[in-house]
Amino acid sequence: MTTPDKLLSIDQAKLPLFAGFDVGGTNIKIGLVDDAGYPVAFTKIETQQEDGPEAAARRSAEALKGLLAELGVQGKKVVARAGLATPGPMDLPAGKLLGPGNLPAWHNSPIRDLYAKASGLPVTFANDANAAAFGEFWSGAGADFRDMTLVTLGTGVGGGIIIDGRLLVGAHGAGGEIGHIVIDRRDDAPLNSLNLRGTLEGYCGAYGVLNRTREALAATTINSTLRELSDDDLTPLAIAQAAEAGDSLAMGIVLETAKLLSIGLATIIHTVDPESVVIGGAMTFGGSGHPLGERFLAEIRSQTRARIFENLRDEISIDFARLGGDAGYIGAAGLAREEYLLAGR
Repeated sequence: MTTPDKLLSIDQAKLPLFAGFDVGGTNIKIGLVDDAGYPVAFTKIETQQEDGPEAAARRSAEALKGLLAELGVQGKKVVARAGLATPGPMDLPAGKLLGPGNLPAWHNSPIRDLYAKASGLPVTFANDANAAAFGEFWSGAGADFRDMTLVTLGTGVGGGIIIDGRLLVGAHGAGGEIGHIVIDRRDDAPLNSLNLRGTLEGYCGAYGVLNRTREALAATTINSTLRELSDDDLTPLAIAQAAEAGDSLAMGIVLETAKLLSIGLATIIHTVDPESVVIGGAMTFGGSGHPLGERFLAEIRSQTRARIFENLRDEISIDFARLGGDAGYIGAAGLAREEYLLAGR
């Protein structure tokens, strides 16, 4: 989703509102979410990362002001707090963005304070994957549970863990770094984006999937339409399309991805024992309601249940995320709400 399926009217909204800023390398998503987790306004702007974080914070605040004007509440104190989600790495207590690869002009910036100054609101700072996890927990696929783990599949593998309704941040802000779980101990196992070997991301992130596809093509003479593609044209989408068209090698890659993912999920399940595991991100092979996506999910469920305690197999829900691209700003707003409530309003 690029916009919410449905926006609540301001007359229906439960006040106060909470603002959510979800910063990416290309776009910044900005939304207003009511006290019950329903979005009431949304927009997005280009990140223009080369102009620096202060300019982005200012433009984000202007966009937020525009949303309030559209709702007819500009000048009224209806927004209690804002949440800010950015890619890592970060220093959460200090509110600093350290060295995100897709925001090179923002390194070592006091991003939380810049957004607070520009918006005039207190700001809660969070990792983008953790914010997405909290969004799904608050008003998405995890809304019926108290304990939930989100795994996002995209260029890398991210995630977040909710335990008894609270986001697991960790002593150093590294809680929920699911993509770096080791699933292969070999010394020549693939490297991931942080040059760590044998991780879930190294196998199930987009580049890991593409590397496994290239290895499969080199190791066999089996007919595959993927052989006709240039290196630039070989993408997860191309693999999905080939699998849908009956290409056995492509289908094998999709199902192997599910199997490899299940190894990481079994580790998570045996570590935190969630009620629900939610699979999201851009690389779910069509996702919910799509034949290939549903087969991918069925394989994840089957492979994961074969690897976990027997008494857990029918107790843990494994499903696709529901909020799509809206999860980040909704979750950022939800985390702002949590801090607002903890502070006694």
